Amino acid sequence: MTSIRRADVVFDPISVSDVEALVSDSAAGAIVSFSGDVRNHDHGRDVAHLEYEAHPTADNVLAEVAREVAERHDVIAIAASHRVGPLSVGDSALVAAVSSAHRKAAFDACADLVDTIKDRLPVWKHQVFTDGTDEWVNCA
Repeated sequence: MTSIRRADVVFDPISVSDVEALVSDSAAGAIVSFSGDVRNHDHGRDVAHLEYEAHPTADNVLAEVAREVAERHDVIAIAASHRVGPLSVGDSALVAAVSSAHRKAAFDACADLVDTIKDRLPVWKHQVFTDGTDEWVNCA
């Protein structure tokens, strides 16, 4: 049975190494992680910074997604966190990690986890561009 070691929406900075450590296990032959980072551009425009806002159900949705992904894949442990609040270029907005006995299962599960989070997590991104304009994006 897969252990969900973390599935939450947080204000504090998150790191790949911390989330990888959560899924570390002596039975694991592979740990695959993902860090979705704030980049300095979007669609040809320079990004100054951004802010994420989450619906009050976001923690529950993230936990549900983690459980569903665990049921679909042969993995040992799953952990994922999404930041909310102000983020700077280079900050991690979404970090996920999966451990499994074998690399293919870990890669497949991590990709499924990230894609499903991006599809279902009720989080909105407010991007502020260096030219002073801004936009809201419904994404994770």
